[in-house]
Amino acid sequence: MTQIVLVTGLSGAGRSVAAGALEDSGWFVIDNLPAALVSKVGELALSSRVGYERIALVMGGYDEELTVEVNGLKEANVDVRTIFLEASTDVLVRRFESTKRRHPLTEDRSLVDAIELERSELVRARAAADVVIDTTGLNPHQLREQLGWHFEDEGDESSSMRLTLMSFGFKHGLPMDVDMVLDCRFLPNPHWEESLRPLSGKDPEIQEYVIDRPASQKFLEHLDAMLIDLLPAYEEEGKTYLTIAFGCTGGRHRSVAVAEGMGRILKDRGWRPRVTHRDIER
Repeated sequence: MTQIVLVTGLSGAGRSVAAGALEDSGWFVIDNLPAALVSKVGELALSSRVGYERIALVMGGYDEELTVEVNGLKEANVDVRTIFLEASTDVLVRRFESTKRRHPLTEDRSLVDAIELERSELVRARAAADVVIDTTGLNPHQLREQLGWHFEDEGDESSSMRLTLMSFGFKHGLPMDVDMVLDCRFLPNPHWEESLRPLSGKDPEIQEYVIDRPASQKFLEHLDAMLIDLLPAYEEEGKTYLTIAFGCTGGRHRSVAVAEGMGRILKDRGWRPRVTHRDIER
């Protein structure tokens, strides 16, 4: 069955990198396709004349016409998913200034105003996306890695839902692209132990310090019991991607250890979670 992925999002957030990554992974990529031609691509995808099983459409915007076209593809039983790329305004400003590119909405506006205008115009597109990736802290290699995980071959997966466990630090801001946030700041903080401070939550010493506590064990047991019911329910409702974020103060010790520990528990239950650590190097 032919798959179509629609890549959209904010200008400067990484659409070109995404297009290159998908093309390198074997997708047939069409860049800057007019919205009116999306349905034509769908018709070709359903015909036997097309030899492409995976088609990526990279779009510079997401207006009402494109929404209609995408809904038409879904009604025709085309496997179509949408990925939305975004980033913080200050990072987008730095990217445009470093490349000397013009923002498409600049005209008589400042760069910041153009970015915020585009962000407001794409609110509905972001809400409708199957995948939202915040590229604020990602370099091109990391974005390619994330896309590879989201769109790798799923033929041997026991579950159709992609599950991500993410650690982060509250002092660096809440992650924008998560479905559930859990606060780990009630756990003992290895940061105050001089010998443990240089380590991270991936090191055995930190995992032992954090996880081998009654409060931690009880937290993981309750979370495991909740997810036993929640994950299949999300999957039955058609949820394609689910991200659970664990936060502590800096995102280096407690949240990392808990995300790693929960990852092991879910793997034992037959899931294949991807465990990522947003702030571990900060």
